[in-house]
Amino acid sequence: MNTAEWILVAILSITLMIFLIVGIVLLVRLISISKEVEKVIVEGQDIAKNANGIVSNVKGMTSIGGTVEMFVDKYINSKLKDKPKEDKEKKDEGK
Repeated sequence: MNTAEWILVAILSITLMIFLIVGIVLLVRLISISKEVEKVIVEGQDIAKNANGIVSNVKGMTSIGGTVEMFVDKYINSKLKDKPKEDKEKKDEGK
């Protein structure tokens, strides 16, 4: 082989070695990142479970709130609405 061929083979082998080392390092980093992603997913699932618990608690509170609102609308507001009608009827009778 000529000297030029040896130089080309040396350059190509060094380049291949650099790419192999960089590839191995990147593969190790990707594996560690995938483990971190798995941890984040588990934490996200825990947060979602806690959020579901909070939603169910709020839902329970709002069902009571809905019951109170229905009570207010049915009994108290109807009495308040009837009172202006009675006042108007009294004024009409007084004329």
